[in-house]
Amino acid sequence: MGKKKLDIAVISDVHLGTYGCHARELSLYLKSIDPEILILNGDIIDIWQFSKRYWPDSHMKIIQRIVKMMSRGTTVYYLTGNHDEMLRRFSDFHLSNFHVLDKLVLEKDGKRMWFFHGDVFDVTMRHSKWLAKLGGWGYDILILLNRFINFISQKILRKGKISLSKKIKNGVKSAIKFIDDFEATAIDLAIDNGYDFVACGHIHQPGIQHLKTEKGEITYLNSGDWVENLTALEYQNGNWDLYRYQEETEKAFDDEELKGAPLMQHLYEDIVSHSGNGEWAYKQGA
Repeated sequence: MGKKKLDIAVISDVHLGTYGCHARELSLYLKSIDPEILILNGDIIDIWQFSKRYWPDSHMKIIQRIVKMMSRGTTVYYLTGNHDEMLRRFSDFHLSNFHVLDKLVLEKDGKRMWFFHGDVFDVTMRHSKWLAKLGGWGYDILILLNRFINFISQKILRKGKISLSKKIKNGVKSAIKFIDDFEATAIDLAIDNGYDFVACGHIHQPGIQHLKTEKGEITYLNSGDWVENLTALEYQNGNWDLYRYQEETEKAFDDEELKGAPLMQHLYEDIVSHSGNGEWAYKQGA
């Protein structure tokens, strides 16, 4: 199956180095596309929660895939986020077709596009970073629990998937207000600066909205994440589309890392491995 040609592909909030990251699914997606430009819009590597005890092969595969894309001519922009803010000390670094930036402006098809992660709008990040980091740990645990519940729901109860974090966010008015305020701020700033498109990450809420205000009109985009939503933004022939990962992708791209996958591989193989004495232990911490 041929690769999908794209002008621009945008992914964000991958959180490599955490249990919640869907690295295998992202690897298959990257294998399926051939973009001229790949924008990594923040929180790709979760440096906040990084531990040398947990870096599975599937997570390293993402780095390898990106490097391979670069070798084939794809220009890669790594835009820093809050979970990988340590990289901000290397802002404006570039090596061949690889660039590290805090924000990016592109002009394409006569349109001005503004890309940045979006954590600059987060009050918690500016004033209570310890609380944001604590929330990151809690979110990772919640996602892990969610995967186990979905395994029970799908394999045993024969029901569909559920998202605990989405249910919690949708049920908390302050969370809804934060997302609304975030989007409104990004939209207002983009219009004030004369951009046609503004693309963010950070809030893990994928979407494309074309809006008109008293100041002007703008298309707001959010690439979502690869923890819950498994989404990306794709630009081709003057149009933006929101990509959502489907299990059919696994059938279309038979990947070596999926061959012989045992039951519950996505939950267990990255967390635990069976030791010789019959006890369960952390994969790299045993």
